Amino acid sequence: MTIKEVSETYGLSQDTLRYYERVGMIPRVTRSQSGHRDYQEKDLGWVELAKCLRNAGLTVEAIVEYVRLSLEGDSTIRQRYELLKRQREELVVQRQRMDEAIGRLEHKIDVYAQKLN
Repeated sequence: MTIKEVSETYGLSQDTLRYYERVGMIPRVTRSQSGHRDYQEKDLGWVELAKCLRNAGLTVEAIVEYVRLSLEGDSTIRQRYELLKRQREELVVQRQRMDEAIGRLEHKIDVYAQKLN
């Protein structure tokens, strides 16, 4: 697939895809003989993973570290496991904070709704 096709398929800009590759959020993408990006199945898998991890709130640095460890092979499974566990814990804390904020907002909205009636 071309970068344009991948961009359209995954809803990421071409600049974002280039950035992901440049900073190491995805490994170097397969190139055609002319040097253009030619995304293969394995490349698409990395794009999907990077998008998923970003949507889950992982930092660029955490994703880069995860990719680096993954490329080193099975000897890094424990490190990847620990990295993902830490990230999950951080997300749970963030979700708790958001739930608290939503609760406060809902209370204020209810107070104002009563005053408007």
